[in-house]
Amino acid sequence: MTDELNSQVKEIDIGLEMRTSFMDYAMSIIVSRALPDVRDGLKPVHRRILFAMSELGMSPDKPHKKSARIVGEVIGKYHPHGDSAVYETMVRMAQNFSLRYMLVDGHGNFGSIDGDMAAAMRYTEARLSKVAMELLRDINKETVDFAPNYDGEENEPVVLPSRYPNLLVNGVSGIAVGMATNIPPHNMREVIDGLQQLIKDPDISPLELMQSIKGPDFPTGGFILGREGIRQAYSTGRGSVTMRARAVIEEHNNKARIIVNELPYQVNKARLIEKIAELVREKKIEGITDLRDESDRNGMRIVIELRRDVNPSVILNNLYKQTAMQSNFGIIMLALVNGQPKVLNLRDILYHYLQHQQEIIRRRTEFELKKAEARAHILEGLRIALDHLDQVIALIRASQTTEEAREGLMSSFSLSLDQAQAILDMRLQRLTGLERDKIENEYAELLKKIAEYKAILGNEELVLAIISEELNEIKEKFGDERRSEITIGEESIEDEDLIPREDVVITITHTGYIKRLPVGTYRSQKRGGRGVVGMDTKDNDFVEHLFVTNTHHYLMFFTNKGKVYRLKAYEIPDLSRTARGTPIINLIQIEQGEIVNAVIPVESFESEQYLFFATKQGIVKKTPISDYSNIRKGGLIAINVREDDDLIGVKLTDGNQGIIMGTKLGMSIHFPEQDVRPMGRSATGVKGIHLVKDDIVIDMDVVREDNSVLIVTTKGSGKRTPVSEYRIQSRGGKGIKTLNVTEKNGPVVGLKVVQDDEDLMIITSLGTVIRTSMAGISMMGRYTQGVRLINIREDDEVATLARVQKNEESDDLADDLEDGEEQE
Repeated sequence: MTDELNSQVKEIDIGLEMRTSFMDYAMSIIVSRALPDVRDGLKPVHRRILFAMSELGMSPDKPHKKSARIVGEVIGKYHPHGDSAVYETMVRMAQNFSLRYMLVDGHGNFGSIDGDMAAAMRYTEARLSKVAMELLRDINKETVDFAPNYDGEENEPVVLPSRYPNLLVNGVSGIAVGMATNIPPHNMREVIDGLQQLIKDPDISPLELMQSIKGPDFPTGGFILGREGIRQAYSTGRGSVTMRARAVIEEHNNKARIIVNELPYQVNKARLIEKIAELVREKKIEGITDLRDESDRNGMRIVIELRRDVNPSVILNNLYKQTAMQSNFGIIMLALVNGQPKVLNLRDILYHYLQHQQEIIRRRTEFELKKAEARAHILEGLRIALDHLDQVIALIRASQTTEEAREGLMSSFSLSLDQAQAILDMRLQRLTGLERDKIENEYAELLKKIAEYKAILGNEELVLAIISEELNEIKEKFGDERRSEITIGEESIEDEDLIPREDVVITITHTGYIKRLPVGTYRSQKRGGRGVVGMDTKDNDFVEHLFVTNTHHYLMFFTNKGKVYRLKAYEIPDLSRTARGTPIINLIQIEQGEIVNAVIPVESFESEQYLFFATKQGIVKKTPISDYSNIRKGGLIAINVREDDDLIGVKLTDGNQGIIMGTKLGMSIHFPEQDVRPMGRSATGVKGIHLVKDDIVIDMDVVREDNSVLIVTTKGSGKRTPVSEYRIQSRGGKGIKTLNVTEKNGPVVGLKVVQDDEDLMIITSLGTVIRTSMAGISMMGRYTQGVRLINIREDDEVATLARVQKNEESDDLADDLEDGEEQE
């Protein structure tokens, strides 16, 4: 007995056994539970839930069914794990703050961004979403392999057809043994555009793909600071992006308050509010007087009330620093490729997905070809029967059994078993002339389809063309606007080669919202037109600065307090025409009470040019531009402005030009720039014009020969006057009259030196924009009142104006402008 027992005992190395067993366990976790497949972007549990719901017929056009029924189906047939794990996975697929494009359409309480748990599965109901149907599309056409389930009684798909790149679109996170994946969600339109790029250029690099795929697009919106982390992740498969809440500073009851509308991805709102309250209690952040959550079904709204004496920008920056209002998302683009975990760059993910789609199209085409050939084979038999109808009828009538008739048909007309059976199954109505024509037409159509299917299978370019076409259909159906806005980071380093050089329009509103849009957004209109709505203005905000520049030029922002800040034009967010814009506070660190009132596009700081300054009280200064080459994040003193004064204008000059200044009450002065000697950055300057009581300088410009001086008033009147009528005077004098100001035309709001081949943009305080040809504005003398340039409502007035170079493309509105958007 002892010998028998000893013969069953095996001596093994415990270390080797531990390693082997643990590796088996690890690979089981990696492949069967924790990591997504690169082809459909799903883990096994997600794939099984979607397939089970499909098998239950829970399509978007069917009623919702109890979640408990779905969970039972999944764990009973496909996923032998706990019901809570399956239900929690399904819940997440139904949360609009977890998935960029929800795969489950939930009915009931499926949790909240505050961390509230979903109701029990016996209470909630669900069905597949419309976009989830695209993951399952064509699954019944032998497009993917099926494998036995855990007990061998059912079959489940190894991968889903996934007609869009779900791995990038919805992202995924998972922790396996010794490795983890964390892929952020992306915008459907951008990802499909990136795939189209790859189809056209198979050798495209990950950085070139960033022309289409700008970066992650989180379902909760917010800001992404900088592109360096995105570039690193897309190039190597690993990186980190900084997310920031979308917050604005508002004035309310003479106090500032911070409104938070969007949070970084995966941030719990309730815990965030608790953290802010804790910081206030511990006096780590001082100045917050009230904290409220006013979120409702229409969206998120966290209100942070502030004391009157605090700087809201400082409070907001402290909130970013000390709370989850600014968080990092570590990107690890790890997925299963042929069953093996691999870290992939952006191109790799799209390449493997494209390979999968080529396989899907080929298998689907082969399925359709077999089906079409089988049907054509049947129709060929029916055509033979119809051509020999009398003989067929006689043969069938003479047969004693069905088997005898079938054998007779097969031997007499050289038919196959299927063809003979189809003839026997044919109804008498198919013998009519109309039905015979239908058979012939169907047969002809099938022959065309068969030829088409064979052509597809023999030509890879046709396969790619089908993929491209079907992707565009999904893009049109489910594509939407980007939610997460990519903006400048703290230490952002941009790859400028990826940024196209193009002219753009930059607009800045009175309350500090900035945006960039294509120069062709506005079309030229006749003088006196009503204009089009240039943006969505709220709380009586209006566009105060508008100019055209190039994406690669520097933008120097000068504030009324005499400070200067710097950005590249491409760092300004590219938004739609009607969008309000991004708060400048999110881009440059302006201080409380500072207002940007001059922006200078600069190509280089190495030129021998000067910046010429003018203030509201008539002070002027000239400083070499090279003095401003090193502008810190916190800004730089550009001109020392007195307490009772404000900087109103800055111009780029060559040091030898003429300067003209205009005042609110219609006075002006024209003097040589050489009258003002170059001064240092921190200098105050010298007197440019002597002002009478209650008068202020409203504008300053550089005089160009043979041009005219444009004057525009608050009530929409304006005129052009030849420069020759403005004689050169000495700096510091009272000047001469440039416009006869009356109650009818209102005070002067702008003075520009213009030429005929330019256009004029006029913006009103209510946000109406009109573009008109400069040549269409009447030329008049200095003492006249001018003519009507824009028809203005009683509660509106001209706020600002800008010169725009003529451009054929910019003479037309963007294609999305409907006629109904023009104001009557």
